[in-house]
Amino acid sequence: MADQHTDTHQDIRYEPDERPPLALTLGLGLQYTVIAMASVMVTPAIMIQLAKGSEAYLSWAVFSALIISGATTLIQVIRFGRFGSGYILLMGSTNAFLPVCVSALEQGGPELLASLIIISSFFQFIMAGKLSLLRQIFTPTVAGTAMLLIPVMIGPLIMKKLVDVPEWASPAAAPATAAVTVLAMIVVAIRGSGMWRLWAPIIGLGAGSITGAFFGLYETARIPEADWIGTPSMVWPGFDLSFGPHFWALLPAFVMITFVGALDTVGDTIAIQRASWRRPRAVDFRSIQGSLNADGLGNLLSGLAGTVPNTTYAASIAIAEITRVASRAVGVCVGGLFLVIAFLPKLIAVVLAIPSPVMAAYLIVIVSVLFVMGIRVLVQDGLDYQKGVIVGFSFWTGIAMQFGWIFPDYLHGTLGELLENGVTTGCGMVIVLTLFLRLTGSRPQRFKTAVHIEALPKMDTFLSEFAARKRCGPKWAEQLRAVGEEALLTFIQQQGDGKAREERQMLLIARKNGRAIDLEFIVSANKANLEDQMAVLSEQAAEIPNEDELSLRLLQHHATSVRHQQFHDTDVVTVRVESAGS
Repeated sequence: MADQHTDTHQDIRYEPDERPPLALTLGLGLQYTVIAMASVMVTPAIMIQLAKGSEAYLSWAVFSALIISGATTLIQVIRFGRFGSGYILLMGSTNAFLPVCVSALEQGGPELLASLIIISSFFQFIMAGKLSLLRQIFTPTVAGTAMLLIPVMIGPLIMKKLVDVPEWASPAAAPATAAVTVLAMIVVAIRGSGMWRLWAPIIGLGAGSITGAFFGLYETARIPEADWIGTPSMVWPGFDLSFGPHFWALLPAFVMITFVGALDTVGDTIAIQRASWRRPRAVDFRSIQGSLNADGLGNLLSGLAGTVPNTTYAASIAIAEITRVASRAVGVCVGGLFLVIAFLPKLIAVVLAIPSPVMAAYLIVIVSVLFVMGIRVLVQDGLDYQKGVIVGFSFWTGIAMQFGWIFPDYLHGTLGELLENGVTTGCGMVIVLTLFLRLTGSRPQRFKTAVHIEALPKMDTFLSEFAARKRCGPKWAEQLRAVGEEALLTFIQQQGDGKAREERQMLLIARKNGRAIDLEFIVSANKANLEDQMAVLSEQAAEIPNEDELSLRLLQHHATSVRHQQFHDTDVVTVRVESAGS
């Protein structure tokens, strides 16, 4: 009988470990590069121009961004130790940092910017190492709120650049150029399909630049002067080690946006995993930790070079889904092309000559998409009444503090500078209110033991008492006890005979969630993934299951859902058991 199991990615042409023909690899690599190249270069250019930096610093920042994007893309794809995801994840300059980076340049110059990026990058390494713990604090609700606030923060900067044209220019130059850019991007984005949507930014920049050239805004003078091959003069910013008021006022915002970028990287890594295999697999959180480490390394290098931090690009996921090619060889090609482009000053000059209204219009569309992404993140996380109140209040608090609407006369010095940053205040408010909600709610019950058969009676007693306290019916209580037993037996079987019994510890956290009970098993890391094993079992006839599979099948029978998150140091298995009636 034919296998009845189907999945959405069974038509993948090349999985990560497979190697497509050279011509296809080079063609797709070039396509990825052209689509991402503009964002990599335009973002640091906008930052330097908004902060009125020098031409030498501008050239250096763009060169550094290309080198770092190429190197970190290679690390993401190839995966060196605990650095990299092992999938096609393009790395490039991120717009999310623009408002705080411009503030740092204006208040303390490149030295302050470098110090802030370097210090905040270490928080991403911490998040990667302790992802299993920090996932409860830096939640999608925090990330979604930040994505709503970043466009608000950058709005005044965009409006300033939108009208940045020479005095001799026609009054219609700026509005016409910006309008053509936005119109081209929007039309392609909403009426195009498939691959055409990915080209919307390139088409918009091209159409706007042509219009700008008609009004004399496209600065062609720098193009003939640029060499075909070469490197810019090194403009190393150094570090600001004074740690003055401006540093402490801006650091929380840099850290918050770093965590927001990390959560975005987590989402991109999950998405590329799902788009890269013919058969569904459980999410590999060790790959996510590697992706975060590579992202953090990119931020660290960006700080050392004095350019905009980088992040993963979601466009790489869309291209993989459209072309159905997820081979690492394509990602290696993209990283190599970024490195080559960095040494082509004339090509870089073509991008840097883009008129300011075009760049501003491009940014308007990009941050609009970021705003909608924030809404999507909040909705997908489950925006109930309580979260709605938290997000709404925090969002408007962040806006009010950003524009000085709340008691401005009472906020002075370092505290005032700290609170006037919308991302810091808004996201901080989300964290505080979420923790308050959690602390004032019903407390979960905890049980700690070694992964050992002798722990079974104690755990059974714990679950029975928990069910009694939560007034669960007899059938529901029996389900809980059965799930606990089969989960523990599964962990024991995975442990095998070669490990000492004391090597693996387990923490069981039980909490009631309406008409469901969530059991969270936190154990030391193991290679096997329960979700993958269950997926395999569901496809097998298995009239006579072997002894090792029996506990898994019983767990699958009693539980409503099983989610297994694997980290380098910890496994977190969350089992939901819904009431089956009394």
